Amino acid sequence: MCACFCRWQLEIDSAGRVRQPHTMENPKLKILVVDDDPIISDALQVVLQDAGYKVLAVSNGQAALRQIQQGNFQLALVDFRLPDIDGISLLEEMKQASPRMEVILITAHGSIDLAIAAIKKGAYYFLPKPFAPDEAIILTQKALLWREVINENEALRHTLLKEEKTFGIVGRNRQMQNIYDIILATAMSDAPVLIEGESGTGKELIANAFHQQSGRAAQPLIRINCAAIPHDLIESEMFGFKRGAFTGADNDKRGLIEMAGNGTLFLDEISEMPLYVQSKLLRVLQDKTIRRLGDVKETVVDFRLIAATNRAAQAAIQSGHLREDLYFRISTIRIQVPPLRERLDDLELLAEYFLGRYAAKYRKPVGAISPEAYQCFGRYKWPGNVRELESAIERAVLFCRTNQITPNDIPEHIPHSVNSHSKCQFPPYITLEEVIKEAILQTLERNHGNVKKTAAMLKLHRPTLYRKLKKYGIRVEKLVE
Repeated sequence: MCACFCRWQLEIDSAGRVRQPHTMENPKLKILVVDDDPIISDALQVVLQDAGYKVLAVSNGQAALRQIQQGNFQLALVDFRLPDIDGISLLEEMKQASPRMEVILITAHGSIDLAIAAIKKGAYYFLPKPFAPDEAIILTQKALLWREVINENEALRHTLLKEEKTFGIVGRNRQMQNIYDIILATAMSDAPVLIEGESGTGKELIANAFHQQSGRAAQPLIRINCAAIPHDLIESEMFGFKRGAFTGADNDKRGLIEMAGNGTLFLDEISEMPLYVQSKLLRVLQDKTIRRLGDVKETVVDFRLIAATNRAAQAAIQSGHLREDLYFRISTIRIQVPPLRERLDDLELLAEYFLGRYAAKYRKPVGAISPEAYQCFGRYKWPGNVRELESAIERAVLFCRTNQITPNDIPEHIPHSVNSHSKCQFPPYITLEEVIKEAILQTLERNHGNVKKTAAMLKLHRPTLYRKLKKYGIRVEKLVE
């Protein structure tokens, strides 16, 4: 077996054991080596520690199981023939004790049948002896990367399940979390809500969340888009009318406000409502009664009002589009929804959410978005906000011919190349090390401290990026993972 490691200059101590090099400070990943041959065990320790991993070696299956119960290992390299147990049996016990740990079986008695049996039992792969150090390192890296992908997918599924509990609104941004808290705290009240935000930010989703979490959830949610109804029809649509109230009024008709009953009335784009209709709405909110056009009888109404506007409320008041007295009546609870350009830390989560939805809808095997496509998304300003991102992902899924969305699949109006404003800018006459440090700092700043996105944009593995952060004195604890 020593011949397998002949390309490595291993230092042997007086007892004939391989001398261990100093390990890295606080290495992130832990590997367990299980082999009763000290030469193989020590050689693997040297190779893996040189690659930056923390390694512990034991010589039998029972010791391996004790260590797994005591410590958090991401990977185990296990010899198939051990003095107290065979590798397949140990593999089964290891996976039961630590399901998230990957296992690579090592054996000099390899066969295709044995490899298939090991993989069926949960092994990541099968490494036949003899093997070169590079083979062990590459397989180790692949196994750990596979575990990272699985963990990220599980985290994403957990997040998406959590998002279902957060009313279908996807977002981990601090501003979005604050909105969730407001909904949970006030949904059961009857206080009116005003939602401000640009078009496409998800105001209707928030209105629906308020309704679904309220005591009125079993009652109707009536939606009125004030910008979509002609001004000469909006009054009759909202308040209803009596037969003969005007030409063409051949029958009595209930208005949308009356139809809301004991439910919720959602007035979208309320600042587009004519001022005289705003005045009538204010009276309804004050008196809790409504009168149809042409009628003398008043009907008691008991609805909760949720309003939304894509204009800033104060600007709408100053421009004469929104009555100030109505604003004070409808804004007991006020929510401001951030545009997508101000919550780019949610962009990847949103994109993955829409990718899963449309890949399933169109039955296409598209499972990922390339780092290059994410770079295009990150540079774009998203004037249409989340709605535009959803449309872009849907189109990309339809046009994608592989299992990964690339810049070629995204809409043409989203820039596919880096412009001069998004490149890292360096002062003249600086060293290469200073260039690297500045590139990392500027990329981190552009990604709001997100390590994962920064590593993808710089085409670095995250452990490599962390080592460079430490080298250049960039404080890791302030960054977003």
